[in-house]
Amino acid sequence: MIVKTIFKNQNYQWLMFGRDLDKPEKVIDTNQYVVNTRHRALLIDPGGVELFTPMLASILKYLPIQKITDIFSSHQDPDVISSLGLWDKTIVKANLHAPWIWEGFIRHFGMDRIDYVAVPDEGGSIELDNCVLQIIPAHYLHSSGNLHLYDPEAKILMSGDVGAALEKPGEPLFVSDFDAHCEKMKFFHQRWMPSNRAKQYWIDQVRKLDIEILAPQHGRLFKGDDVARFLDWFEALQVGCAIPFDQPED
Repeated sequence: MIVKTIFKNQNYQWLMFGRDLDKPEKVIDTNQYVVNTRHRALLIDPGGVELFTPMLASILKYLPIQKITDIFSSHQDPDVISSLGLWDKTIVKANLHAPWIWEGFIRHFGMDRIDYVAVPDEGGSIELDNCVLQIIPAHYLHSSGNLHLYDPEAKILMSGDVGAALEKPGEPLFVSDFDAHCEKMKFFHQRWMPSNRAKQYWIDQVRKLDIEILAPQHGRLFKGDDVARFLDWFEALQVGCAIPFDQPED
């Protein structure tokens, strides 16, 4: 598993974990993130159960396990959070910040020492030492209860499945040719994002944020001008239209 520092200052850092060349062939590649402050650490979308061992081994190279006091889950999908039961047996004590609507479902992955912090629909915040992260609503993108995480100091938006692209493991970290990358995103967004209304609401809110890095859960990250390019592309894209519902009946 490749680990990259995507932001660092004197108080904390953002680490990105992904591009797992050893993952099972038919399991999609995912990006996991850790915000590591002086005394605490936040694990963001920790990944599927099959990813637990390489994730744990990689994290321990950067911080002790007892520093992980918080976990964030953008939604309920297994590629996001099915490793929860294993983290629950490993972490001393932690809070899981996740949409309130998914609590009864996410608990099926296993929770004993981890406490569920149900985030309301309007979002909220997570405080880690001097770092305050904003929880941004992203409902129906693609999950009916979906949240993103914004760091106003690092200017990073962890955007879950928004901006995702399905690529082979080992691909570069950042988008370098935006136009070429669009073809890798188009079907995913049209198939998995069901609501143009929800999409537009999210875009209108996100345009108000100062974003230097858009960090999705799959594929490459967007940096600098490519963040605005992505928002323009996503705004123009008609979603929820990958299936031809208008085909005539037999």
